[in-house]
Amino acid sequence: MSALICGSFAYDNIMVFQDRFKNHILPDQIHILNVAFLVPELRREFGGCAGNIAYNLKLLGGDPVPMGAVGTDFAPYDAWMTDCGIPRNHLKIVDGQYTAQAYITTDLDDNQITAFHPGAMSFSHYNKVSDADGIDLGIVSPDGRDGMIEHAKQFVDADIPFIFDPGQGLPMFSGDELSAFIEQATYLSVNDYESQMIQEKTGRSLDEIAEDVEAVIVTLGGKGSHIYADGEVINIPVAKTGELNDPTGCGDAYRGGLLFGISQGYDWVKTGRIASLMGAMKIEHHGTQNHKLDHEDFARRYEESFGEKLVW
Repeated sequence: MSALICGSFAYDNIMVFQDRFKNHILPDQIHILNVAFLVPELRREFGGCAGNIAYNLKLLGGDPVPMGAVGTDFAPYDAWMTDCGIPRNHLKIVDGQYTAQAYITTDLDDNQITAFHPGAMSFSHYNKVSDADGIDLGIVSPDGRDGMIEHAKQFVDADIPFIFDPGQGLPMFSGDELSAFIEQATYLSVNDYESQMIQEKTGRSLDEIAEDVEAVIVTLGGKGSHIYADGEVINIPVAKTGELNDPTGCGDAYRGGLLFGISQGYDWVKTGRIASLMGAMKIEHHGTQNHKLDHEDFARRYEESFGEKLVW
């Protein structure tokens, strides 16, 4: 079952400031802020929601078909996707644009200052869902505003079930626009903060929203996740982890697990547990696409975390 993953591709430039921002930002001088932070440590990671979700779905043995708009600097990322066996035939290179870039500076207290340049992502609406053949499932994840709106409509027109995953793109939309997305979508996937934002913007509770979709999935960080489906709330416990190194991209790893479980026809308990374990494996590694997966080891960890064997 092929899953069309509509969303962003980005380079994450991650810098570490070996001090604390608070020691260099004077509160009473914030109106004339002019600071520079020396950052000897720099990592450039492959990221973006569509790239991350596709990577995780591929690790599980799924069939991801990512769709996004990228810049003329995409060659290193393209080579990485080739190495991972992920198709690139629905990535549109936009002339005169950079691939989306995030510049993230973290201090010793894990505070972050981030600058984000959308670049080619703003042209995501150039891609059409109808350009991809043989698609059985989809996801609309954070991307250019116009692209998210158009791709949701196109999934409906093509009669393809899809997950609406607004993520950090949620503030771009009004309550009426979010309600329209929910009406179109088959599934809604958000974290706990985003679920509160959606409820406030739409004026509807999660139970009410769940009446319009087959399932509402709410991730709760270290508290696991809840899946609202079939008139009940299914509690998915957090999977056991080793080191907690980097939470960035855990939500995308979880969504890769969701797509895999749905595509395999698993029930929500099994699907949620696979997704939970994907998030746990990701948090053990820095960067969003540096973790690996061995199916035997994954099955062992699944049994350790949830007390039952995983039958693929």
